[in-house]
Amino acid sequence: MRSPFSVKVTPDWEGLVACIRREGTPKRVHHIELYLDPEIEDAIVERTGVLDGLDEADPFFAEQRTVRLQRFLGYDTVRCGVENQEMVFTKGTVEDGTHVTRSGSRRFMEEHAGPITSWAEFEAYPWPDPKRISTRALEWYEANLPDDMCLIGGGGFGHFAEHLSWLMGYETLCYALFDQRNLIAAITAKNLEMFEAAAKAMLQFDRVKMLWGSDDMGFRSGTLISPDDLREFVLPGHKRLAQLAHDAGRPYLLHSCGNITAIMDDLIDEVGIDARHSFEDTIEPVAEAKARYGDRIALLGGIDMDLLCRADEPTIRARVRETLEACMPGGGYCLGSGNSIANYVPVDSFIAMLDEGRRFRP
Repeated sequence: MRSPFSVKVTPDWEGLVACIRREGTPKRVHHIELYLDPEIEDAIVERTGVLDGLDEADPFFAEQRTVRLQRFLGYDTVRCGVENQEMVFTKGTVEDGTHVTRSGSRRFMEEHAGPITSWAEFEAYPWPDPKRISTRALEWYEANLPDDMCLIGGGGFGHFAEHLSWLMGYETLCYALFDQRNLIAAITAKNLEMFEAAAKAMLQFDRVKMLWGSDDMGFRSGTLISPDDLREFVLPGHKRLAQLAHDAGRPYLLHSCGNITAIMDDLIDEVGIDARHSFEDTIEPVAEAKARYGDRIALLGGIDMDLLCRADEPTIRARVRETLEACMPGGGYCLGSGNSIANYVPVDSFIAMLDEGRRFRP
């Protein structure tokens, strides 16, 4: 195995959870990501040999691969959700022009009209049956995950706002907010049924130490639908998931892209999120968010995606140090990208961010 890192770290899930709970400045930097695109994982595997010795024919090879990669990169966790709850959406394709291609194209959600634009389509939609949830991967991790790592319950989880726009189409949703609000409410109820069942299934596992909902609610200058509509159709779902997590003694993390300043007090005081993820410098740099909300919630990630994609290594390392100096005191900050390690992020830039975090001493 060929490591590109200058400092070795050992996973410490208890330190991570204490950091997210803001229980004091951690002994070292903890890293976190919503996800890594498979092309990035493949590139790291190819250049490091991190999977040497694993048997690809093993029925749990995917889970073993994830553990190897996460430990190698310095993460304390594996993010895992339930299975057999797939949704049907309407998608388009566009040519992938990134330096690491994804089979020649990328897929995107249709913005005009999704699979549900009427009551008839709602009734005909193949809704997943919460009773058919599978926890195959969770069961394997529960028995085999190294003791110094934990699970984050998530993955395809908590998409209350996103499912409204993905199922209806964003354009249709905007019209429906005026003339089909009862249909929106019905979709919301179905979403809650699914996600509540998923949360309960994940929380049965002792190794699941937190839940992570993912739900983009904003764009650069505001929320995608009005704050009042979010309060009616979206935030109650997240409040229920947070309640389930808290009743089980686990934190509830929320990923949401965009400018959601208008509902941040709702998310903290009413919904009860313990941490927020996804930051963009043109909206609110994570260091500013830490100064603004750091006495109430943890802040996760925030090394801007544009910077990771276009800056040179010294600039990336300098930004990481500046961010850690501002955000580490008192706990409540984990290092990571502003969103995720997409396949267009240069691998060397990703490695530089991780390595500088390993070097930092609080």
